[in-house]
Amino acid sequence: MTEAESRRGRTHDAEGARQAILDAAEEVFAQHGFDGARIDVIAAASGYNKSLIFQYFGSKLDLYAAVVRRTDALTRGPQAELFSGLLADESLFTAGRLKPLFKTYLGGLFDFLIEHPRFVRILLWEMAEGWQTYLKILDQRDIDDVEQFRPILQKIQASGLLRSSFSPMAQVVLIEFLFPCYLGILPLYQALAPGETVTAPGQLAQAKDFFVDFVLRGIMAD
Repeated sequence: MTEAESRRGRTHDAEGARQAILDAAEEVFAQHGFDGARIDVIAAASGYNKSLIFQYFGSKLDLYAAVVRRTDALTRGPQAELFSGLLADESLFTAGRLKPLFKTYLGGLFDFLIEHPRFVRILLWEMAEGWQTYLKILDQRDIDDVEQFRPILQKIQASGLLRSSFSPMAQVVLIEFLFPCYLGILPLYQALAPGETVTAPGQLAQAKDFFVDFVLRGIMAD
């Protein structure tokens, strides 16, 4: 084996180990929240020892940040695509063109959350605990993202496309967390309505259509 092949093998193994640790950590954080999660449990679930976890990620908080950032990065793409399109094309600032864009984005967000139930549980832990852990990993890029979207949202509101004069950024935040809240109460809903198959694909698709329509009718002017 050449030196280059050896380096490639080590790099591949290291990346595989990192992903296995992140997968295990995501599961444990989802089950127990940040405070309840233990590194030795994550190590056992991942198949790697604690020293390697600390070598790769530094601390429990850094590991948590890596878990959140990994999934968060998947949601940034569609969001950035939506708002960059609005920046590039002012003709989109009409109800007829804006509603389909929002509908596509919101439907995709709902599907994403269904496909990532552990991320939903992490969000619910954060909400229950006042976002105290997330605030520790918040950085400038999060603030920059919000700031680049704010003028677009204000322009949408100034164009008369929103029903309310309430802060458009607050409306977006509320909308994005409506979905995880609904998905988070499904176990209770199922217990209260045992005759319904609330998590069946058809039922979830119907729920998505309802909530997307509910949101659009609620925020966009007639």
